[in-house]
Amino acid sequence: MSVRDFLIALLVPLTWGFGFALAKSGLHHFPPLLLMSMRFGIAALILVWFVPIPRGYLVKLCFIALVSATIQYGLTFSGLARMDATPAILLVQSEVIFGVVIGAILLGEKPDLRQILGIIIALAGIMILIGGPALTNKMTGIVLLLSGCFIWAFGQVLIRKFTSGLSGFQLTAWVGVMASPQMFLASFFVEGNPVPFLTAAPLSAWGTVIYLGVVMTVVGYSAWYY
Repeated sequence: MSVRDFLIALLVPLTWGFGFALAKSGLHHFPPLLLMSMRFGIAALILVWFVPIPRGYLVKLCFIALVSATIQYGLTFSGLARMDATPAILLVQSEVIFGVVIGAILLGEKPDLRQILGIIIALAGIMILIGGPALTNKMTGIVLLLSGCFIWAFGQVLIRKFTSGLSGFQLTAWVGVMASPQMFLASFFVEGNPVPFLTAAPLSAWGTVIYLGVVMTVVGYSAWYY
């Protein structure tokens, strides 16, 4: 791995780690699907003008957005809303475990002995974390968040399998184009009228939305897809 690739890869945990903590604050003002709809909408509005339309991929991207964004973030952030940010950030790393397993099944990318050992250690850590005092009586949140992690990993494997011809910015832009209206409609029917949430939100909550859209998604997801 070159230094450039290493630095790009480093952007992912940096932007996502801060973003996950800030999202917890945003969930005090916006319901999960509405928050994510605005986040991906901002990312799409920033990037879509600068990347070509991914002709031949639009149907696949619509399905991928439904799986890896709409369903996944509906589950993950509903779980986050029901627990503290710190254990949630640790639990969300289970995406790596699910990703390795699903990648082995769907892509034929067999894990080596070191990766298998890492999965075993990580699973032990998850069980210890779930049994700890920070997650007492939080089983609904745990199930929602881990379900979202599994769906996210499945969605990323689908992206790897079906969109290898697209750039990171294209993927970020057009997943946002597809996911934002999906999430908004889901929010309207599941979470109710968005207007009261939008009008009552303080300036700090809108700052969170901007960070999630610009830094966590435009920068973080583009680096991830790259």
